[in-house]
Amino acid sequence: MHIHILGICGTFMAGLAVLAKQLGHEVSGSDQNVYPPMSDQLIAQGITLKEGYCAENLNPRPDLIIIGNALSRGNAEVEAVLNQGLRYTSGAQWLSENILQDKWVLAVAGTHGKTTTSSILAWILETNGFNPSFLIGGIPLNFGISARLINSNFFVIEADEYDSAFFDKRSKFVHYRPCTAILNNLEYDHADIFPDLAAIQKQFHHFVRTVPSEGLLIAPEHDLALEETFSLGCWTPISYTSIQGEGSWNANLLTSDGSHFDVHFCGEKQGEVHWNLTGEHNVRNALAAMSAAHHVGILPSNAIEALSNFQNVKRRMEILAVKKGVIIYDDFAHHPTAIATTLEGLRQRVGNEKIIAIVEPRSNTMRLGVHQHTLAASLRAANVAIIYQFDRWRKTAKSITDRSLFKSCCVCCCTKSPQ
Repeated sequence: MHIHILGICGTFMAGLAVLAKQLGHEVSGSDQNVYPPMSDQLIAQGITLKEGYCAENLNPRPDLIIIGNALSRGNAEVEAVLNQGLRYTSGAQWLSENILQDKWVLAVAGTHGKTTTSSILAWILETNGFNPSFLIGGIPLNFGISARLINSNFFVIEADEYDSAFFDKRSKFVHYRPCTAILNNLEYDHADIFPDLAAIQKQFHHFVRTVPSEGLLIAPEHDLALEETFSLGCWTPISYTSIQGEGSWNANLLTSDGSHFDVHFCGEKQGEVHWNLTGEHNVRNALAAMSAAHHVGILPSNAIEALSNFQNVKRRMEILAVKKGVIIYDDFAHHPTAIATTLEGLRQRVGNEKIIAIVEPRSNTMRLGVHQHTLAASLRAANVAIIYQFDRWRKTAKSITDRSLFKSCCVCCCTKSPQ
């Protein structure tokens, strides 16, 4: 079968293309922006890429079109699909119907940490002989690819709350029907499709409704937005995680940067983790992944051992260069909470060394200005912050220079790429 994917270079759609190729389909795709790392991954898989959207991309006529959620009515290629009466579906629905049936699905949802937690979970399963298939919204360095399909009963998926397609406004994750579901956290995001937090909670509750009573939900202790979601109705046991708290899975930090911590399960110490990641947010990600792994039968001690060899994900505090004592990191954090926790983890690691944070607010929510009043505080751990974006962010930049918000940091708001 020839499958053509619209929006193929998005992280989810690129992974979907890899899975379709591994099923034996002929795969092509088009996108407005064809660039690494996903373009490199697709080309390496022998997938044909077409830059730009037009009716000509549909020649020869595909057997099925998978349409990404970034495309809307009015797009030239979408209009051609409809006018020619071609068979089409969403990526989430195609995945559910063609791959996830009869799999033990382990889904990782939440506002932050989905990619890292999914990667950790897949690695724990891999090192313990479970050999999972997976679809992750990034490239885990341990695997070197964002998706794979092998002969396995287990499938790890990053479960996104974004809508499925222009013709299916349900969140993608309602299609996945997991047996094990991690809900890392819940905050307001995706302002381009959700009017408020309550609208996101409604979608998360739809997701909760799909988890069987013999399955497992995993959530952090004392997350008010998640607790409100569960209060709408929950039919599945919940395993709680915590740092120096009372969760079933609890961690105590042995170093302030989170690179060394011990793990307790049901009040009993299971071992200590030494790894390369930093920040309390990553400790929480690790606990959630260990809880999910335990649900399929992996001992905590074996999960802890796997963490020592975890290499993180591309664009998650990835070191790009080291020159004259300066380390340049690349990170994908796109929400003030994620930016804050990432910088705080780095601060704990480097101590009093100077941190220069360069932020490009690229998410739709950032561009809409929803976080303009919280972005300033998220940069507190940096010595210097540079915000690179359009003129609408000048107001945000000025607010950051308020020393009551940002202590002694200085800020530039650039209108061209920094040299």
